[in-house]
Amino acid sequence: MEFSHDVFLKKLAQTTHFPILLDIARAEGSYMYAPDGTSYLDMISGVGVSNIGHRHPHVVKRIKEQVDKHLHVMVYGEFVQSASNLLAAKLTSVLPSNLNCCYFTNSGTEANEGALKLAKRYTGRSEIISFRGSYHGSTHGSLSVSGNETKKRAFRPLLPDVKFINFNVMADLENITEKTACVIMETIQGDAGVRIPSQEYMKALRAKCTETGTVLIFDEIQTGIGRTGKLFGFEHYDVVPDVITSAKGLGGGLPIGTFIASYEMMDSLAHDPMLGHITTFGGNPVCCASALAVLEAIENENMLEEVERKGQLIESLLQHSKILEIRRKGLMFAIDFPTQEDVFKIAKYCLERGVLTFWFLSIPNSFRIAPPINISYEDIQKGCKIIKEAFDQI
Repeated sequence: MEFSHDVFLKKLAQTTHFPILLDIARAEGSYMYAPDGTSYLDMISGVGVSNIGHRHPHVVKRIKEQVDKHLHVMVYGEFVQSASNLLAAKLTSVLPSNLNCCYFTNSGTEANEGALKLAKRYTGRSEIISFRGSYHGSTHGSLSVSGNETKKRAFRPLLPDVKFINFNVMADLENITEKTACVIMETIQGDAGVRIPSQEYMKALRAKCTETGTVLIFDEIQTGIGRTGKLFGFEHYDVVPDVITSAKGLGGGLPIGTFIASYEMMDSLAHDPMLGHITTFGGNPVCCASALAVLEAIENENMLEEVERKGQLIESLLQHSKILEIRRKGLMFAIDFPTQEDVFKIAKYCLERGVLTFWFLSIPNSFRIAPPINISYEDIQKGCKIIKEAFDQI
């Protein structure tokens, strides 16, 4: 019963008819283990969640300490709790001065929902601009501003007054006007296959939003928490957004998200009407304790210093004649092959040999690699050897 595939397939709702069906009994560091002890090197970090590996000792310690104090005690925003206070203080200490107020949620899509509501409430406008190829989550609002029409059409009608422009195309910035409440943008597009904007484009986007009074939201759910070699992806571009959203790697394996803006902006959700945005479990103390531990571990162990070096090493080890293109920022990789069948064969070959890899939902011919940022150099060599063998098989 514990690892019954029949229970998994019939008693748990499925997201596809083709799940991986890998039995996992435990996980630690860069590895997951099957009930029989078979190990799997995690080269995708649970799809961007386990950025500092599985069950990092400092994270586990902080979680256990908080569990011994209390779990949920009240809905978000009513009681003063040390875990959420300490996390908010830490996050705002490492961000630009205008990003000084946090609203904690349960996930990335909820963080994006809150950010969209905040922008509309603060500006009094309704138009939202997003980007073709974007991915911001699967709830109605987040889906409305995501660019994959195949994933959206079955759920229409969605949020009105949403426009899409082309990513990294300077001329399209003219679509941002004084009618625009916000622009929501992944600092680097993830699901589109690691699409990286230019410095010039990011500066022009920031200038256009400032000129028109438009709220600029950076979705840092995949690019944050060290993935690109900076704590947040926008730090590469010498621009500062009005709002950022974060989740995935923030929780160290527990569910937490946040949208962060200025206190002035956030205050607009507290009146006219009161409770303009509410959540029962947002700011859960155990999740906040885990998130604080993640930030502490990254800082205390100087993890960011090695991210680019590790990324360069992986890129050099995986050079192959069958690759069409490699796009990378830090330890966030997309490797293009001629067909999606190629990528599926590569992922299958790797899985059978104990290395977990994946693809992108919207770009299935693009191979995904995003290992923990503290993966060892020994494990990089081991994983890349098997991945390179997989490339040889197609």
